[in-house]
Amino acid sequence: MKVCKLSDQELVNAFLNGQSAAFEQLLNRHKNRVYSYIFMMVKDRELAEDIFQDTFIKVIHTLRGGRYNEEGKFLPWVLRIAHNLAIDHYRRRCKMPLVRGGGSSEEDFDIFSVLSSSLRSAEEKLIALQTDQRLHQLISHLPKEQKEVLMLRVYGGLSFQEIAQQTGVSINTALGRMRYALINLRKLIRQHRVELGD
Repeated sequence: MKVCKLSDQELVNAFLNGQSAAFEQLLNRHKNRVYSYIFMMVKDRELAEDIFQDTFIKVIHTLRGGRYNEEGKFLPWVLRIAHNLAIDHYRRRCKMPLVRGGGSSEEDFDIFSVLSSSLRSAEEKLIALQTDQRLHQLISHLPKEQKEVLMLRVYGGLSFQEIAQQTGVSINTALGRMRYALINLRKLIRQHRVELGD
């Protein structure tokens, strides 16, 4: 069977069985989405390219090391790796750029708009970084399905139709999960008294 007709999981299995063309197909299938996601976070072409390369190097090492267990969830897993590498970069630099939800509907998560790349002082940059880290800690407490939809929408820039296809649910279910994710996240923000700035 041609690799282009295989699912992500089938391609992962084929790659692990020695078919290098399978990984090339995975890369070609997802490279635009992953690069766009990284660029949206870092707003720098060269840096985005570096993180993109590091992401897929880590993907290869993880697959070859037998540590991949996200069956059927290859893209969210890769986006999580890319996200963590970008966060690591900004943790080292003590700087966090603006991360947008993309769009103007109620479902978009505008809380992240507080993380501006134009912060004036080192202290403000540190506060923004700490806020971002707190938000990510809170997101990790969401139910798995809600967290997945929120990450794909906010960080992956996927439409709800794409999210529905990626996660194997209806668009209404994806919308519902996003709605509950935002409701629960706002509750967590209040409970943990996370300050989001003005």
